[in-house]
Amino acid sequence: MGIPGPEEQADGGVGAVAAAGGLHLYQLLLHAEYGPVVRFQLPGAGTAVSVADPVLLEATAHVDKRPERLFAFLEPLCEAENLQVLDAGEHGPWRRLLLSVFAGRPSHERHFARFTALATELADRWAARAGSGPVALQKDLTALSLRMICEYALGGAAGLADPERVTAAFEAVLTEYLGGGPGTPESRARAAEALAYLRAAVDDVIAAHRGAGRADRSDLIGALVEAGERPERIRDTVMVTLLAAHHTTGVAVSWTLHLLGPHPAAADRVADELDRVAGDRAAPDFAGLRRLTYLELVLKESMRLYPPGPYGARETTEPLVLGAYEIPAGTTVFYPFWALHMNPAYWPEPRVFRPERFTPEEAAGRPRFAYVPFGLGPRGCEGAGLAMVEAELILAVLLKRFRFRPAPGHEVTPVERFVLWAADDIRMIVEPREPLRGT
Repeated sequence: MGIPGPEEQADGGVGAVAAAGGLHLYQLLLHAEYGPVVRFQLPGAGTAVSVADPVLLEATAHVDKRPERLFAFLEPLCEAENLQVLDAGEHGPWRRLLLSVFAGRPSHERHFARFTALATELADRWAARAGSGPVALQKDLTALSLRMICEYALGGAAGLADPERVTAAFEAVLTEYLGGGPGTPESRARAAEALAYLRAAVDDVIAAHRGAGRADRSDLIGALVEAGERPERIRDTVMVTLLAAHHTTGVAVSWTLHLLGPHPAAADRVADELDRVAGDRAAPDFAGLRRLTYLELVLKESMRLYPPGPYGARETTEPLVLGAYEIPAGTTVFYPFWALHMNPAYWPEPRVFRPERFTPEEAAGRPRFAYVPFGLGPRGCEGAGLAMVEAELILAVLLKRFRFRPAPGHEVTPVERFVLWAADDIRMIVEPREPLRGT
């Protein structure tokens, strides 16, 4: 049976994506019109098959190959080879090393106090500027997330000579290389200078680790040095980790605060839970974070509505059968995470913000791939557990102290830029809150 989809166009699908407002929105339109499996032109990759049904998607979960052309945008960050398209044999050991660093709860707990201090420093800065206008959430929260990942995996933010300059340099690189536009001679020069600075900063941190030994199990550079990785691979791994970790966590927290602003009942319930669990303290301890069950529901619902990574892709290495359809080897299989999260068969009223969808009772009735904010299979995010700890802690610190209101007249428009970003940031009014009485 032929896979349904739109007629092919001479421009390779560029016009259709642009007319929809981006690939993330185009996927919603495609699946609404053609059903759960769609054949379409994916700019840069020829024809692809998009799968928005979680049951059918399970047949692809074992695939451990990414289409190289689609991930070429990350090549400027890598000097040795693009780490996102390593072949399965080389990817497996590299992934296991990353999991050994990022996946351990003891290491999360070991860094928890420092994470709390970093989040509290941001809250103090916001409190000091109260009444001076809206806060740009994405800008500040991605900078905070960068400091956290430096603390966790690189031996601390102090290992970077100038964390604020590192943040600005990443922004310049993202805008030029990952923004999707052609750029200008001036912007290209700025991006090249920023990239050179980032590599030099990472080299300084790597040099400090050599001869010093591995600090602990959460020391990424120490683990790479200990494993005998060559300098270029270590630098590339650090660059990609910094990029992925600080942007995904920062935008996830930003979208969550954006959703809570117009939903005061949910915000009140989070605040009440925080007051019960943390009491008079400014933040919960690590054990207390596990008891913030409603906050976790809110974060999960936020990542359903605004998944930090709106899509992914694999390349089949053998023929696959997806329901009534046969997929040849060598096919690009597109994972439209946003469309999966909006599939009304599994998410009634999918555009409505309803955290209760993620209670154990409701979640038990859904297929496991109906919700995939961190991807799936052997290419899923190695730092998913760490990201949840960071995001929940940041939310706990901020929502314990503040209320967030949408900035009047500010329009929030999701766009794709490596992550699901807001075009003109997410600007909100941040106001101190009084602890709920009687807790």
